[in-house]
Amino acid sequence: MALNFIYSILYGIIEGITEWLPISSTGHMILAENFMKVTMPGSAQNSVDYMNMFLTVIQLGAILAVLVAFLRRINPWARSKTAQEKRATWSLWGKIIVGCIPAGVIGILLDNFIHDHLYTYIMVAVTLLIYGVAFIWIEVLNRGRNFKIKRLEDINYKTALIIGAFQVLALVPGTSRSGATILGAMIIGIARPAAAEFSFLLAVPVMFGASAVAVKDYGLHNFTASGVGILLVGMTAAFIVSLIAIRFLMGFLRKHDFKAFGYYRIALGVIVLLYCLISSKFVPVY
Repeated sequence: MALNFIYSILYGIIEGITEWLPISSTGHMILAENFMKVTMPGSAQNSVDYMNMFLTVIQLGAILAVLVAFLRRINPWARSKTAQEKRATWSLWGKIIVGCIPAGVIGILLDNFIHDHLYTYIMVAVTLLIYGVAFIWIEVLNRGRNFKIKRLEDINYKTALIIGAFQVLALVPGTSRSGATILGAMIIGIARPAAAEFSFLLAVPVMFGASAVAVKDYGLHNFTASGVGILLVGMTAAFIVSLIAIRFLMGFLRKHDFKAFGYYRIALGVIVLLYCLISSKFVPVY
């Protein structure tokens, strides 16, 4: 049982780093699960069901970090805000909701298909490579570009919906939700810092919704004291590490582009491909 808590902390660290950096949290979690499996008492299926729920709900720790890091920006009731600023905050929330619609609809319709057919090591490897190349290529094209949208406040509802459409790509494991939305935002002319901020905020309703569905599917009656404890430990680790990762990325983007993350994705993709070839890991993870 102690090993489960150690694994939970490690998963929280992985989630906290990879959820916000554009390197795919789902892809890293799938790879990590090959070496670290949290087990529950009872049947083997119970452990599998718990693990599926755990890997989704642990993201709530990362979401709480976003709420803390951007508290004043997203709080429409902040006393320090003027009436105009409060209206702008409500408008921002409206854009976030609009941006979540495409992924929410497609995710509900294709959730079972995606988990049954796309959660494979080879798919993770391919998407790591594709988007790694995409990051480098787009940064080369954007060299010296004067982005037309430089502030989060300048994103309108139409633009939010377009960014949300790019978020649909992240339903494929290995893509990276933040990576897909940031790339999409940059393609349509949004500067890196604003693209990253909007990407972070888009995650809030998406992950709350996904976590609610995961808990419902697992069943509240199946939770045990140890199961709740393991989950809370992982969420706490994800929260702490996410705060660090978010602040790092926002500082990084003031001086650098995304090429470094592209190179990382390519290197990891090659390693995963080699692993697939050596161990014949071409079947679905679950």
